[in-house]
Amino acid sequence: MSQNRKLVMVTNDDSVQSNGIIELARAAAKHAEAIIVAPEQPQSATALSLTFHKPLRVNRVRREKFECYAVSGSPGDCVMVGVNKVLPRKPDLVVSGINIGDNNTFQDILASGTVAAALESAITGIPAIAFSMEVSGESMFALEYDQPDFRNAGVIAGEIIRDVLENGMPEGAELLNVNFPRTVQPWTPIKLTEVGRRKYTDKVMVRRDPRGRPYYWLFGERLTSFPERTDAEAVVVKKHVSITPIVLRMSGPVSKDLSRLRDRVEQRLQKPRQARR
Repeated sequence: MSQNRKLVMVTNDDSVQSNGIIELARAAAKHAEAIIVAPEQPQSATALSLTFHKPLRVNRVRREKFECYAVSGSPGDCVMVGVNKVLPRKPDLVVSGINIGDNNTFQDILASGTVAAALESAITGIPAIAFSMEVSGESMFALEYDQPDFRNAGVIAGEIIRDVLENGMPEGAELLNVNFPRTVQPWTPIKLTEVGRRKYTDKVMVRRDPRGRPYYWLFGERLTSFPERTDAEAVVVKKHVSITPIVLRMSGPVSKDLSRLRDRVEQRLQKPRQARR
């Protein structure tokens, strides 16, 4: 590997066998050295989970021309193992995806293994981009019948990767969350968006097993309208590409109301102590 050429680590939550990760690796390889470090099995909706209760295995596998490592853990594990042990040096950029299904709104972002890999990278100070593409409902659960075509998304992803490698992460962003509509073309408009709150209504279905004991299926029904300028509105409604800047600062402002809450709690906690005097 040339020390002068930049290094990009490619990961995802759909496993090393996903077509989306190969398309993303192809896009990255046009502008840098690309090495795949990804889960050996699908890890969707694992969020930022890390494996501390058992050892991890890493196996080299072949995916086209790419050096590829399959990790027996989560996307977050892949970033930790890749950055600290597998890669020959610290990567200049970590890219995650292209995920099978869009990751819009807090509901998706906080659950997504794809976005979690980018978050884990950003926490360590490495620029990161998560890429996801809207697919049909059938594709989410029956890929053997309706395999998504990631090629157009890959063209746009490659240009975004190129720009971040050449110019750095945009000011004010610690990672980028990029979502493509199912109908994406290289000329599809790109919108700069905010994170929406919800994409689904929560549903819980109760059924009975053969012994009469209840079990529960969690699922959601997709909403049809979203606030303006949000990621979900751009992708789901307008069928545009969405780029959302994400920051790791989760703390809200220390308001006067919060100070009053603290004062009231401290006063109540002090009363028993004062009574004992």
